Amino acid sequence: MEMGFRWYGQQDDAVSLANIRQIPNVTQVVGALFDIPVGDVWPLDKILDLKHQVEAAGLKLTTVESVNIHDDIKIGLPSRDQYIANYQETIRHLAQAGVTTICYNFMPIFDWVRTNLHYPLADGSTALAFEEQYTQKAPEKIIHDVQSQANGYVLPGWEPDRLAEVQRLFAAYADVDEAQLAANLKYFLDAIIPVCEECHVQMAMHPDDPPMPIFGLPRIYKNAADMRAIVALNPSPMNGFTICTGSLGENPDNDVPAIIREFVPTGRVPFVHARNIKHLGHHQDFHESGHLSKDGSLDMFAIMQALHDTGFDGIIRPDHGRDIWGEQGRPGYGLYDRALGIAYLNGLWEAISKTK
Repeated sequence: MEMGFRWYGQQDDAVSLANIRQIPNVTQVVGALFDIPVGDVWPLDKILDLKHQVEAAGLKLTTVESVNIHDDIKIGLPSRDQYIANYQETIRHLAQAGVTTICYNFMPIFDWVRTNLHYPLADGSTALAFEEQYTQKAPEKIIHDVQSQANGYVLPGWEPDRLAEVQRLFAAYADVDEAQLAANLKYFLDAIIPVCEECHVQMAMHPDDPPMPIFGLPRIYKNAADMRAIVALNPSPMNGFTICTGSLGENPDNDVPAIIREFVPTGRVPFVHARNIKHLGHHQDFHESGHLSKDGSLDMFAIMQALHDTGFDGIIRPDHGRDIWGEQGRPGYGLYDRALGIAYLNGLWEAISKTK
């Protein structure tokens, strides 16, 4: 197992590689190219430049996130074939740079949804939060509110040029239900998995966040049953998963340690996002919390024990830290609370290892 830390690049992250290098036990940077429009090929020279920056800091780059999938693929439009060809080329370029895992999602329109990026907690910190009732408002209202709370950053999955077309996208998804979205995922996987097998790159699909229908849009990775269905779409071991403990745990019906114990032994889980959330009064409402078990609703000890017991040997990264100590960074992605989260996860892992 290795610990990783997400980084948004020199131009768009207040956290430096030097900062990351000083976090105990962090060996991996989880990176991306955020200046490439969704659907375009990631140029090899830009990937190599990112790799060289990371390695010059004494870290490694073997996992990337946010190779986002164009909505035409998810909708199933005739234009999807060109976007799939571009994705295949990006996989080849990433493989040439030593990347072995691609974290992606298949969520329509929105990568993730929160209704408050600065939800106040009792200790004076703030965190990301979701209140289901808020989604009864027009999508444009949430888009405006999220972008206005982003501290000047462009958030992944909330790119202004794409969301400016939100009404057109909603109309395009009008006839796409869960079955059709799953069929479109199969079409995508059947096209790219042979390239993944050729290049030894594993796809690691991220759960829907939150794992419930939003604005009437379909969701197909909400729970263990959905994961089994995704495996059935394409049986290749390159068809894998990111287990995000927070995303899955946002639904209190999901037993996250049990999901880990079922899927990690299959070899389909190269990547884990480890975070905690706190359920609020309404079944679907939550706010994010510190990683410590008692600060949220998830048993982080049981989660780490399940990963250890099943021989997880991929990358774990902390996720969505609180804003603490006056830090003014990208909401959910500051340095301080994610570094504290890693320290806590390191402690759990060492304690579990030494008591076996």
